[in-house]
Amino acid sequence: MVYKRGKRGTWWYRFRFGGRIYHESTKTQSKTLARQGERQRRRELELKWNHIEKRTLPPKFEKAGREWLESRKDLVAANTLSIGTYSLKHLVRAFRSKLLCDIGAKHVTAYQAKRRREGAEGRTINIEVGVLRQILAMYKLWDSLAGDVRALPERRDIGRALTEDEEQRLLLATQKTDSVCHTATVLALNTAMRKNELRLLQWKQIDWKERTVTVGKSKTAAGTGRVIPLNRVAFEALVRWAGHFPQAKPEHYLFPWRENGRVIVSRPVSSWRKAWRNALKRAGVKCRFHDLRVTAITKLSESQASEQTIMAIAGHVSRRMLEHYSRIRMAAKRSALDGLAKAPITAVSTVVSSAGVHQNGNQIH
Repeated sequence: MVYKRGKRGTWWYRFRFGGRIYHESTKTQSKTLARQGERQRRRELELKWNHIEKRTLPPKFEKAGREWLESRKDLVAANTLSIGTYSLKHLVRAFRSKLLCDIGAKHVTAYQAKRRREGAEGRTINIEVGVLRQILAMYKLWDSLAGDVRALPERRDIGRALTEDEEQRLLLATQKTDSVCHTATVLALNTAMRKNELRLLQWKQIDWKERTVTVGKSKTAAGTGRVIPLNRVAFEALVRWAGHFPQAKPEHYLFPWRENGRVIVSRPVSSWRKAWRNALKRAGVKCRFHDLRVTAITKLSESQASEQTIMAIAGHVSRRMLEHYSRIRMAAKRSALDGLAKAPITAVSTVVSSAGVHQNGNQIH
């Protein structure tokens, strides 16, 4: 039943459902709306009582992607979050206005093919599909298409060590292109530090007396806080670079943000990608910045440094990862095998003779 109550004539309803009396205001002075409100309230209770919940459609991909990214901010490292952000940019282009429930296996397969045509590597595409999987899984929509989506094969030989000639050409090119990129390149080649480890360096991490650099937060637990000695080349490069910042404080960044001609030392540079690409073009070298780390680790391996020493410098946690990064170059392999050829042939004859082997019968007496 509905009835008026109070000086303002607000309509209320009162009914019994499931052994309980519901006595609530409709917040309206219209009897017609009050009756509709009573029926709606009773309908809601009936649906809930019979475990019939109203079905709501999942959001569009763009909105779901933003929610996923926001939920990851306090759960993963900054580097992992940046990879997710980059992957999301490509995914949004393809699935922006699609409802999550409308994304099927055929759409994922088409996305993989499209990214292949754009020149993306299998590893990159698999990471992007992994982000898509996590977003769909948030709404329990991944299991229905998981069996029909296949990961793409990934190359294991992408990383490569530069030759000495390529190193010199690249160093010369970066020197002519950009001082930030040049200093970062010198440090990467002589410390095996990752790009983000270099980008986020602060002056307080440099020990000028001991000639060391302490790595900040790294990609791995083993890499965080490791202390790397600075060789002559790296130390001299840092001394030259410090000359650009005579007022530098310990908390300032080595590679600060630049905006409209201003230098903001309290904020790290986002990247030196443009300068790096220009330097590669000038040097006629094809490689990634990460290959500088591969080059440094390879040279350490060729120098006969122990695995423990290399891992302490590079921050690896397993021998498998060491093997992944260390690309022993052809020159080092040739030099090692040429060393075998220095043994005199007569030594082989002596061994054969002492064993009592006859050339004609090939028997031992």
